[in-house]
Amino acid sequence: MSRIGNNPVAIPDGVTVDIKDNIITVKGKLGELTQEYSGVTIEKDEEGKIILKPNSLTKENKSKHGLYRSLVYNMIEGVSKGWTKELELVGVGYRASNQGQRLDIAIGFSHNIVLDIAPEVKVETISEKGKNPIIKLTSFDKQLVGQVAAKIRSFRKPEPYKGKGVKYVGEQIRRKAGKSA
Repeated sequence: MSRIGNNPVAIPDGVTVDIKDNIITVKGKLGELTQEYSGVTIEKDEEGKIILKPNSLTKENKSKHGLYRSLVYNMIEGVSKGWTKELELVGVGYRASNQGQRLDIAIGFSHNIVLDIAPEVKVETISEKGKNPIIKLTSFDKQLVGQVAAKIRSFRKPEPYKGKGVKYVGEQIRRKAGKSA
């Protein structure tokens, strides 16, 4: 049995959970998410908690037990509080700006990279004098926020010698020593 899967998921106020035909739907003040599931049984108890049980003790169903518990937890947290990722642009002349859902980043290429962000993700750019520009992504869908952040980071990953590139705020970059003369 999964240790994570055994923990019940509390449903906060303002969030409704519907379970029908192997599809769980979570609605909250920030949005609505659905997830299809198999191999587990999802039930609501009278205390307002969601309990997951594997259908059988096969290896596949035991692994899905913890997976679907985490997915349901992330859905509930997302529609009630939301998820945020922050990216920092480290490098001389690196800039970021946005007009609505269109993100414009200059990270050392001959042309700026213009990226249209999904409407579910809110984009905010923070540029202060003397500090690195920060791109802040916010949404109710954790998977979508992570995917958009990974796409932006993939344009120029931080390099290990000077640390230049697009990194997550708080990420530690493993640095290497340069050439020894």
